[in-house]
Amino acid sequence: PARVKKRPIATVKVTCVHGMIYLAVLVAFAACDAPPVPLDDIVIEKTFVPEQCGRAVKVGDYVRYHYNGMFPDGKKFDSSYDRGSTYNVYVGKKQLIEGMDRALVGMCVNERRLVTIPPQLAYGKEGYGDVIPSDAILHFDVLLLDVWNPDDGVQSETYYTPENCSRKVEVSDYVRYHYNGTLLDGTLFDSSHTRLRTYDTYVGIGWLIAGMDQGLLGMCVGERRIITMPPSLGYGSNGDGSDIPGQASLVFDVVLLDLHNPKDGVTITNQDIPQPCLRKSISGDFIRYHYNGSLLDGTFFDSSYSRNRTYDTYVGKGSLIGGMDEGLIGVCIGERRRITIPPHLGYGEEGTGTKIPGSAVLVFDIHIIDFHNPSDTVVITTNYKPEVCETLAKKGDFVKYHYNASLMDGSFIDSTYNYGKTYNIVLGANQVVPGMEEGLKEMCVGERRHLVIPPHLGYGERGVDGEVPASAVLVFNIEMIEMEAGLPDGYMFIWNEEVSADLFTEMDADKDLQVLASEFSDYILRQVNEGKGRLAPGFSANLIIENMFSNQDRNGDGKITEEEFKLKADETPHDEL
Repeated sequence: PARVKKRPIATVKVTCVHGMIYLAVLVAFAACDAPPVPLDDIVIEKTFVPEQCGRAVKVGDYVRYHYNGMFPDGKKFDSSYDRGSTYNVYVGKKQLIEGMDRALVGMCVNERRLVTIPPQLAYGKEGYGDVIPSDAILHFDVLLLDVWNPDDGVQSETYYTPENCSRKVEVSDYVRYHYNGTLLDGTLFDSSHTRLRTYDTYVGIGWLIAGMDQGLLGMCVGERRIITMPPSLGYGSNGDGSDIPGQASLVFDVVLLDLHNPKDGVTITNQDIPQPCLRKSISGDFIRYHYNGSLLDGTFFDSSYSRNRTYDTYVGKGSLIGGMDEGLIGVCIGERRRITIPPHLGYGEEGTGTKIPGSAVLVFDIHIIDFHNPSDTVVITTNYKPEVCETLAKKGDFVKYHYNASLMDGSFIDSTYNYGKTYNIVLGANQVVPGMEEGLKEMCVGERRHLVIPPHLGYGERGVDGEVPASAVLVFNIEMIEMEAGLPDGYMFIWNEEVSADLFTEMDADKDLQVLASEFSDYILRQVNEGKGRLAPGFSANLIIENMFSNQDRNGDGKITEEEFKLKADETPHDEL
């Protein structure tokens, strides 16, 4: 013990390479002057083992790794970090010193080992030039970054599969997908997410690296998978010249967003057809429908519901994208259907610039509210006609009727029953929409009809704010309650008996040879009350009489003289006596 000279039991060397700190612990086994015990084999210390090790190095594998090489005293003799590139080599094929060949077997990507190699498994008595002396023990701090085998192919691991997968990627399909691209050690080299735009390409025709061409096949829209490929199916021995080194395995985390084929047409699915369906849309019809628009992955881009109004347009006349023009042909009122449109029948390679990306498949869930054709007339269906139905409504008649009004989809508009009174009009006096005029003609009291009125005979392109949408087809259920015969066309007053030969004198109550408005009005109303004359029904009696007086007061001085006064039969047609 008195002769023992204390020596350090370890030499600690800290080396900073590329911003990373490596700690080399060199055990000296030198507590005394006795010579060290020679090593018979390599010594491996695992300083870091990743939690997951999907693959361990085997003989025949190709590896990429970084290392620091040092002597027992901590002096560095070589480093891949200093050269700025990994060391790339086959394992077990005598391309390395024997000790390193052994040390790499069983390593996982991102595993780190401190390897001590005796001289007989390194450079032996000969050493290596001026770098490594004879019988040198070598220490290597090794970090494995990549491993692959020449027999490797593409490996695909799906970690999310959507519930519905109606179609899978095939050769010549066009796809849109997002990806994160990393090396096998997790180093990110590219991402479509950072560019905020999908990668869009054909599959299987050489537009992609071979491994991606293979890895995308069989994917569903919405599926997520990890695609791992050896360099022979990636960027090979040269890499991409920037972020991907030569001989690098590549890992892509992919989510498929869109899929179509140039041969695709419009697809109709999820149909809900009401029964009965009395009519189907044809080219040239004007249609009102609601829709939700989304991309194939479910991303919403537009909805008519959010605007609280239907989309109104002609079908088959180029007013819509081609796919929608086609998808709306043959629909029934009230029908719901899903229309899937490939980009060449949608917004093409350019998209809309904001909500719809280029080359996007579009999905529309639509609900048909109504449609009509500009050539349509009023559709009249008699639901009930009394046995005695002889007196029929005609132009000029004053009619009273009840109605229930709705849209074609059943949406309620209005009902006279809610007010407890009839709706009263004079037929032919433009007091209702033309379609209702048509529907009331030739009805008898007690008759019930069902009317379907196209918008050009209803409220037209403007509708009625808050009540009737623009270009809406109207549905009325009407019942004739009362009817009063009108006057002959062009007359607002008629005599029921022979006209007095001294009519002007009878009107001139004060015998001053002129008839004032009050005298004229009193006389006409007396004739009506006595049944001798009749005013047109449905109009204001005072307004009719005022109009009659104005027509007779030819010079507009507020009185009628005998020279001015004429019966209707005595002059050219005019709305007067």
